[in-house]
Amino acid sequence: MDETKKGFLQLHLSVLLAGFTGLFGRLITLNEVDIVWYRMLFTTCILLVFTGLPRVGWRKFLQLCGCGALLGIHWMLFYGSIKASNVSIGVICFSLIGFFTALFEPLIFKRRLSWVELLFSLITVAGVLCIFSLDARYRYGIMIGIASSAVCALYAICNKKVSVGIRSRTVLMYQMSGGLVIVSAVIPLYLLCFPGQQPVVVVPEGTNLWFMLCHALFCTVGMYLLQIQALKRLSAFTVNLTYNLEPCYTIILAFIIFGEGREVNLSFYLGIALILLSVFLQTARVWKK
Repeated sequence: MDETKKGFLQLHLSVLLAGFTGLFGRLITLNEVDIVWYRMLFTTCILLVFTGLPRVGWRKFLQLCGCGALLGIHWMLFYGSIKASNVSIGVICFSLIGFFTALFEPLIFKRRLSWVELLFSLITVAGVLCIFSLDARYRYGIMIGIASSAVCALYAICNKKVSVGIRSRTVLMYQMSGGLVIVSAVIPLYLLCFPGQQPVVVVPEGTNLWFMLCHALFCTVGMYLLQIQALKRLSAFTVNLTYNLEPCYTIILAFIIFGEGREVNLSFYLGIALILLSVFLQTARVWKK
């Protein structure tokens, strides 16, 4: 199997695992701040067992911590969007990551803007607009979700830049541990800007604790190791645009488990079709190259 095909296999496995992330955001009845803090804590503990503390330079360590902070902020906004609306709306906002990547990646890597990438991402934007023309009830959750996708696009681009030459487990270990420290400092400011619907809980209990552990093991350690490996073989834009499939997996599961299919109509399915079209076009373009 060549490197590109291997990268696509890793990428789609990570997207499949990511599809369960939104469901955990609904199943875990905690404030989004609690979910993110414990997700990063449990992931750090799991990785410490398997990775230890490999040596990296101070500059590289600080860069990885910065990426971890972006990831933590993205998660808080993502779960905040789900809490303020529903699973389907929260994950559909995530589809805008391809649009933001098409804008940010040329600036960070100092290359020309790709009009083809921008066109593909605008197809996704059209799909999102179809979906959001449905209802104004979730406007607040939508705004938070859009901010979440912008931060996640920055994370993926910066992650591709700073993880070169470092083992995937080491990258994720220092992102989680360093990000945990920075996110802890950011939480008071976040709560000031986005007051949570649930009170902050010091220690999760019962089903919340088990859901958090599963969330950390499968949807964090497993998913991000695969994503980091895929980023070594594919462009950040291809990875981020392919992650537009995550809402499709999540929405199907949300329809089955939470009955959210009762809340949507034909415009919703038209939007999903446009998002799938953008992913197919970019995948075919990269595969042909």
